[in-house]
Amino acid sequence: YHPAPLPEETATDTFVVEVHALYKLPVKYSIASGDEKGYFKIHASSGIVRTSKNLELKDFPVNFKVRATDSSNAAIFNEVEVKVEVIDENNFPPVFPTSLLEERLPEHSPATQIVQLEAQDNDTGRNGFLTYGILNGHGLKFRINETTGILYSTAPFDYEEEPTEYQIVVYAEDDGIPEKKRGYCTVVIKITD
Repeated sequence: YHPAPLPEETATDTFVVEVHALYKLPVKYSIASGDEKGYFKIHASSGIVRTSKNLELKDFPVNFKVRATDSSNAAIFNEVEVKVEVIDENNFPPVFPTSLLEERLPEHSPATQIVQLEAQDNDTGRNGFLTYGILNGHGLKFRINETTGILYSTAPFDYEEEPTEYQIVVYAEDDGIPEKKRGYCTVVIKITD
């Protein structure tokens, strides 16, 4: 048996799987081995396995054996393996070291790298895998490398003809399950004469 993975925040007494033995007489179900930490319990007559306490991600996957025993003769039994996996939930949003940065950019600079932004996410695996984006690009004057977090200008600026300050809101988004989370940083870019 290999039931659907459980979220790490699964409540106690949650249905996991129903084990069923084909036998002409009633059987008693029990967990024979493999669940040393006592995460699961089984109903003796129905074969329904439920969680018995909070799940610790570090202990999974857990492979345990369920035994079906002839209810009148304990010497007659069979066992089957149940493999339970747990999904790491997306607990943390990405966080930038600061929510506001100020950068200077001389006018007439060719398209150039302005700053590298780097957020941290305390989740592991895909829940901590970050991509970067811009919420407001000011007419495509700026772009960000979605993998590295490097913010670029895409064309030169003219101090006399254009705004001398831009506020770019950058986000970092994780690839979390069940939902993605974002962190934000505002970059103020001052064009210098």
